[in-house]
Amino acid sequence: LPFPRTIMSGQIAYSLLYSIAKGDVFGKDQPIILVLLDITPMLPVLDGVVMELQDCALPLLREVIPTDKVEVGFKDLDAAILVGSMPRKEGVERKDLLKANVAIFKTQGEALEKYAKKTVKVLVVGNPANTNCLIASKSAPSIPKENFSCLTRLDHNRARSQVAMRVGVPSDCVKNVIIWGNHSSTQYPDVHHAIVNNHGKEMSAFDAVNDESWLKGDFITTVQQRGAAVIKARKLSSAMSAAKAICDHMRDIWFGTPDGEWVSMGIYSTGNSYGVPNDLMYSFPVMIKNKTWKVVDGLAINDFSRGKMDGTAAELVDERDTALTFLGA
Repeated sequence: LPFPRTIMSGQIAYSLLYSIAKGDVFGKDQPIILVLLDITPMLPVLDGVVMELQDCALPLLREVIPTDKVEVGFKDLDAAILVGSMPRKEGVERKDLLKANVAIFKTQGEALEKYAKKTVKVLVVGNPANTNCLIASKSAPSIPKENFSCLTRLDHNRARSQVAMRVGVPSDCVKNVIIWGNHSSTQYPDVHHAIVNNHGKEMSAFDAVNDESWLKGDFITTVQQRGAAVIKARKLSSAMSAAKAICDHMRDIWFGTPDGEWVSMGIYSTGNSYGVPNDLMYSFPVMIKNKTWKVVDGLAINDFSRGKMDGTAAELVDERDTALTFLGA
């Protein structure tokens, strides 16, 4: 059966659609129906995107449905990638931004509840992604919380790449980095458990890099602030790298993670073994099999890591509590 998808338009979606439509995410033999949902003023732009997708002549792409109606956009979905959100603008208070996004993700959660399959896998990308994801999940109570995740794979990929560049190896020679917490500048990129294949020899990231002050200092701030650095350079937010991370995230949900490897994903925190408060969408290391994630338990957490993990959790608790005051409004 073809898989419908819903994807908001915009820069990230434009970079994303081709990869999905040609089979990079859901498999080279999986026909796809793309459902493109956006706000009404963007419909003429969507028509242009549809024309381009048609002009790619992709054999797996069976249909493209552009719409501004949630009852069309969310109907019978197998996967929903929620890219659109209210962006932060100069002079806008964080509280007002949260309020606007609660309204958006409450509406989308309710639409998922009403129209999507109960097995739908929902990935929230629009920022603040963790809290937006929590609001969407709370607005779709009959869809399992485990089916909702938010994107921290971009941060994971950034961390992996920074270590690889520092050591002088390809990025696939670095595995098991972790992003803990919020997709914000409080996130904690952790390489205490990361492994580097250093020119044929496996070793810890700390041994391979051989510079503890960098790993506990500039490495962390570089990953935390990379999005801002891209905006400063491009005058636009990350699009190509975000689209690649979305593809990585969804492909791993569909096909699982390689043996012995984990990835980072913002997931529902209730019942975790790391002392993270319940009822958050918090990024953990996960392994995935049969479209089901499982947190990697039993990793040793030192005092340095504990402080960073608690700091990003505190920000998420504050965001959640503020957002929930708007949810009932």
